[in-house]
Amino acid sequence: MDDVEFTRLYGAWVPRTPDDVRALFDGYPGVWWIAGGWALQAFSGVVREHEDIDPGILRVELPLLRAHAAGRLDLWGASSGALKPVSSDDPGELLDGCGQIWTRRSAADPWEYDILLGPGTPDEWRYKRDETVRMPMADALWERDGIRYLQPEIQLLYKARGLRPKDEADFAATLRFLDARRRAWLREALERTLPGHPWIAQLG
Repeated sequence: MDDVEFTRLYGAWVPRTPDDVRALFDGYPGVWWIAGGWALQAFSGVVREHEDIDPGILRVELPLLRAHAAGRLDLWGASSGALKPVSSDDPGELLDGCGQIWTRRSAADPWEYDILLGPGTPDEWRYKRDETVRMPMADALWERDGIRYLQPEIQLLYKARGLRPKDEADFAATLRFLDARRRAWLREALERTLPGHPWIAQLG
């Protein structure tokens, strides 16, 4: 589905930046971060165009997000093209396979944020495709100017599965900024979850 057809079916989106995400989560008591290309750009300083922005929270902290957004944004669970209003604090009532929360002010307004739901706890980050891959949450996130980002080695692990042109470009742009520790962690995670992946050899 191209962008024009997607917008026709689901509605328009407001372009957002990391500063907008910081404002969105101002006062939020849970764990939050920015993932995706924006996280890699913040780390490397290599600028590229962005189609969207990927804020994330913990799935277990969905009740905190509902309370934080109450009266400001409606929350919709998104899964495989289906949307369902989030009307309960119980993450178990989300659509099967739901890994994202779309937000907007009302049905008459454009969508504002696509918030990713991650496994783990406030103390521990876990990889959603293999929860044996873990890291202390304090190490999995870094912060600049009040904005929390996912560490680049973790973000590249997420991108490794798709190997889209933009994922390859992000890997190439970020690789030279990764120190030995980050490279070793990513190499080990790829060997465990995607053995034979072409990035393994490039990580040395």
